[in-house]
Amino acid sequence: MDTKHIKISDYNYPLPDERIAKFPLAQRDHSKLLLYKHGVVSEDVFNHLPDHLPAGALMVFNNTKVIQARMHFRKETGALIEIFLMEPAFPVDYEQIFQTRRHCAWRCMIGNLKKWKEGSLHREFDINGHKFVLSVSRDNSQNTEVATGTNFWINFDWDSDEVSFAEILDSIGELPIPPYLNRETQESDKTTYQTVYSKIKGSVAAPTAGLHFTNDVLEALDDKGIHREELTLHVGAGTFKPVKTEQICAHEMHSEYIVVKRTTLQALLQHDCKTIAVGTTSVRTLESLYYIGVKLQYNPNATEDELHVNQWEPYDDNRNGKIVDGISPCQAIQNILTYLETNHLEALHTSTQIIIAPGFEYKIVKMLVTNFHQPQSTLLLLVSAFVHGNWHKIYDYALSHDFRFLSYGDSSLLIP
Repeated sequence: MDTKHIKISDYNYPLPDERIAKFPLAQRDHSKLLLYKHGVVSEDVFNHLPDHLPAGALMVFNNTKVIQARMHFRKETGALIEIFLMEPAFPVDYEQIFQTRRHCAWRCMIGNLKKWKEGSLHREFDINGHKFVLSVSRDNSQNTEVATGTNFWINFDWDSDEVSFAEILDSIGELPIPPYLNRETQESDKTTYQTVYSKIKGSVAAPTAGLHFTNDVLEALDDKGIHREELTLHVGAGTFKPVKTEQICAHEMHSEYIVVKRTTLQALLQHDCKTIAVGTTSVRTLESLYYIGVKLQYNPNATEDELHVNQWEPYDDNRNGKIVDGISPCQAIQNILTYLETNHLEALHTSTQIIIAPGFEYKIVKMLVTNFHQPQSTLLLLVSAFVHGNWHKIYDYALSHDFRFLSYGDSSLLIP
């Protein structure tokens, strides 16, 4: 298949607004679970998920945590300016930037941009009964064009060594729920739009397949003998970016920051590099590992920046993702482990821009837990590639059997 010339119009389906879940169920693990097993479709309830998984399997979760990335500032003229954090600029490390004092910088999208050409914006905030002032200013020399639109370098300055940037976000930031919910963020979203296992701050959108899991379901997985591992991919706003080009070759994927620990790579090897992925973010990370390992086969001294996986890397050799020069998935994973050991690293830190679409050959992910995605989206392309083009059968069943769609909707277990 000529992946680059796929027409996105072939991945459309009717999604009435009333089928989009605006709020989650009161009990997150009581959502419906569509089962697609070797072409056969049926359904169950999500808390029965462990019953459908093989004992002894490896299951991988994305432990990213959604940050309160949206902030509003009022100009003296009365104009309301929205600043939406996209990715760290200084320092560039996610963990460091949340612990900074007095100053940091982010690349941000700006709402009502035409009303803020220059000057600083200020906002007073209160932490533990003490008042502080946060000031933001644009550095126009640092502007960059990215897939999600124009990102601006925004400097954040505040008047205290006692307050971290993480505390500021907790005080005045707002959780950015998906735009297609067409409603304001509510206090309940701070809990319901996080997975129960979220740990590492950095996402501006939740890895929503994980929203169905409860501690009870996780314990049931453990009882079944399923090995659980976590990785981190910080989800950017680009995940909501629709494909607006006729063919996907003209669509630019957003780049996402990933972290995979050495222990997770070792677990992959122990399970013959076969895994059950929770969510498309875990899929993109796990499948990117193969191409990172291939790079290291030929350049074992590569820098972490050089290990970045480009959008079309799986397709550029005209072999449509087949094993490259005899390099197996486990050899690729071993190459990464060797790289970490050589460089005395406990985790791989890099980024991926991978697009997974029909024509892609999955290397590591053998089963997938995922929600129902928007029409004409890259996530629907990923699902289609996973089920060998049979996505219509899945989505027709979900539409005709009252499944709820998108972030707060129901779930599916896909076994090709």
